[in-house]
Amino acid sequence: MNAKEALAKLEGLRNARGQEAAAAKKACLAVLARRPAGTARAVERLHEALCFLRAYPDDAEVLARVAAMLAGFARRKDLRRHARALRDTGIAGTAISFPFFAGTARWLAARWPGRLTVDWKAFPNRAALERILPLVSLPAEAPGLDELDLGARGWVKRLKGPSETDAAFLIRRLAVLGHDNFEKEWAYEGLELPLVLAPGPGGPARTHAASPVSAVHFQTAPFASGRPDVRRDVARPPASVVAVSPAEGRRLLDLARESMVTRQRDLDVFQWGDPVGVRLVHFEDGLSFVVIGALPERRLLLESVYGFLTLKNGVPVGYVLVSALFGSSEIAYNVFETFRGGESGRIYGKVLATTRNLFGPDVFTIFPYQLGGYGNPEALASGAWWFYQKLGFMPRAPRVVAVMNQELARMKADPAYRSPRATLKILASENVYFHLGKERDDAIGILELPNVGLAVTDMLARRFGSDRERGEAALTLEARDLLGLRTLSGWSAGERLAFRRWAPLVTILPGVARWTPAEKRGLAAVIRAKGGRHESDFVRLFDAHRKLRKAIATLAAPDVSPG
Repeated sequence: MNAKEALAKLEGLRNARGQEAAAAKKACLAVLARRPAGTARAVERLHEALCFLRAYPDDAEVLARVAAMLAGFARRKDLRRHARALRDTGIAGTAISFPFFAGTARWLAARWPGRLTVDWKAFPNRAALERILPLVSLPAEAPGLDELDLGARGWVKRLKGPSETDAAFLIRRLAVLGHDNFEKEWAYEGLELPLVLAPGPGGPARTHAASPVSAVHFQTAPFASGRPDVRRDVARPPASVVAVSPAEGRRLLDLARESMVTRQRDLDVFQWGDPVGVRLVHFEDGLSFVVIGALPERRLLLESVYGFLTLKNGVPVGYVLVSALFGSSEIAYNVFETFRGGESGRIYGKVLATTRNLFGPDVFTIFPYQLGGYGNPEALASGAWWFYQKLGFMPRAPRVVAVMNQELARMKADPAYRSPRATLKILASENVYFHLGKERDDAIGILELPNVGLAVTDMLARRFGSDRERGEAALTLEARDLLGLRTLSGWSAGERLAFRRWAPLVTILPGVARWTPAEKRGLAAVIRAKGGRHESDFVRLFDAHRKLRKAIATLAAPDVSPG
């Protein structure tokens, strides 16, 4: 058996289980460990097959062989031969290029500064960078910068230190612009700086990305087929939910960032994740979720947003983005391409169970992008809309309901019928919902929460005009008086920040002045939780505060003027 035959056979055995299948996999691995793959594509296929087997090993011997091959993958002659063609695959020994967000760029520059460079050929905004350079230099350097035309690349080469790269210099110097992280982020991301991370020991690579586990679950039975039962799955809680130490939180947050960087992706809640509040949610069969919330300064005013990194035997196999409020959660679910088709349906059921456990929603919603809308051709082509519809997620928009009923009638008349692409675009243009209980209107995706922000804006414009800083200071005092708070001295920095941000909203909540002392204390506790360790506590407290829920829903209604 040659390498080509061994690779094809190993891929064909992907979902096969049992002693015979395990023995066949070991034979294929033995061949592939000593014989080179013929092409760049074959090298990548081998890498993905190994990653899959590390997450779903048949037995200890298969896992040991896979782990050994992955540990030495960057030293393979075929990998080195095709390293240029395998750029951006995230495989150890290959480079990664991407215009990363500010937080991720800083993370990369802090850990691998000598390997991070600017791809000048792919950088169209050189003129904008030249205009910024005087702002990140000293006044004593102005005569040269004002008069000499060295070009953006030439000036960066002249300005940077002898031991730092162009990218590290720019990331560090651009971080001095602005008085807070939001302004620094704006200054950096406006340039869309294309970065290249060169390969090297210890750097981010999908080849080595994994979290240690106390016990490995071996995949001895075929994957469960079929779709999850939403009602059944949400009723089954996780085996355990563990709040990890800040040090462990930082390690797991780094793993989440690495999982995105090596796939040329970026996720806000991972780049601005809070290591202090990280939790591990464990299920049976080696499945876990790393639950990551945002730093207090990066949290939204209303909804709470979390990112889950999905681990199987410690191997990252996907991620989830969850927003929650009003007893509802919007879920964006992603399985990394290497791991699709195995137990994706089962994992989705556990995502719902985790969301239910953390936030307690009885309404789940899917945003159009997940269904194929808003420019997601992959989801459109896969028929994602019908996957969720068959789970019980239903549209509310009358136009979409009408199209769905037409399509269901056609399928009933002709079981072989499939919705054309144009029809799928219509179906995927609106949210779909799953209600565990009675259908209701006060849920994420139905409530027009932007109207809450507009109500605050109208009040600020009327009372303070352009002097928003004076408005924030005055309204913070007003909100404290309304809620009967003498001081915030016992609150943490994050909790005080949450109160300042909520203060304008507190002052326009309908009827708040007539709330009971207990209801006002409850509102103060809700706001404090927004800046606390676990933002999920805010969701629970908010949802339990009937007066607050009603007041926010009133402000979210169309054409509302603040009282």
